[in-house]
Amino acid sequence: MNDEDKRSPSLLDVTRSVLWGALGVQKSENYKRDFTHGKAWQYIVVGIIAIMVFIGTMITIVNIVISNAAA
Repeated sequence: MNDEDKRSPSLLDVTRSVLWGALGVQKSENYKRDFTHGKAWQYIVVGIIAIMVFIGTMITIVNIVISNAAA
């Protein structure tokens, strides 16, 4: 186990893990790091933000399509 495996995941690491997890793919070494050194609240907060961004993007796209279809 190297020093990088012993450190707590950074915000970028957490974000990557949440996004890859949403797609259903994750390296086993990152998975182990997340569950060994990660804090659950970090993943929950980043996950909620990612969901809000996704929903906001979908609403925006639907509104653009509807407004263009009505014209």
